[in-house]
Amino acid sequence: MEIKVVRQILEWNEDCHKEVQKTLNDNNVKMINIMGSPGAGKTTFILNLINELKKKDVRVAVIEGDIEGTIDAKRIQDEGIPVVQLNTQGACHIEAMSIKNLINKFDLNELDLIIVENIGNLVCPAEFEIGEVLKVALLSIPEGDDKVVKYPLMFSKADALVLTKYDMIKYFNFNEDEVRNQTLLRNPNSQIFKINSLEKGEAKAFVEWLVRKI
Repeated sequence: MEIKVVRQILEWNEDCHKEVQKTLNDNNVKMINIMGSPGAGKTTFILNLINELKKKDVRVAVIEGDIEGTIDAKRIQDEGIPVVQLNTQGACHIEAMSIKNLINKFDLNELDLIIVENIGNLVCPAEFEIGEVLKVALLSIPEGDDKVVKYPLMFSKADALVLTKYDMIKYFNFNEDEVRNQTLLRNPNSQIFKINSLEKGEAKAFVEWLVRKI
């Protein structure tokens, strides 16, 4: 019975995922799903991403996922970007139904791209499609090089892996080649990028890839 319930939840989520995609496609809007651990640098990465997208006249909005609080959403709002806070109040991931209920908070006619910052977690977010066209996994250097092996689903589903806080690699025993090999073993099409901690412009290469993809 438990397996059946889980299957029903995932099938229901998949139907809702397709509804969200249709709504976005009808309005010529794409959505990407940013996933990673707490402290991986998701919000900082998104802010750098937005700055680069602005240069290309890409109109962006953000759905900020957290269990509680609005700290990261305020950082996005301070940059003049439309943002909606999604607090799951304990749930470790975002589901498609939540996105379906939130996208009407934006004027889709004024957008090209919605960025979703998923809940900080390397497990649950990877299981749920939410209407995105691309999944992006972030892994910070201080987290260690064993995460691809320990949490394979996240890295097998992600279209891109971003190694954040890359400037700190000299302080940690981080085997970059092993991370790359383990990632490509699970997803040969995955693109891998390196991002330093706080330097502006660090997301430029990623943005070039993103714009080509969407």
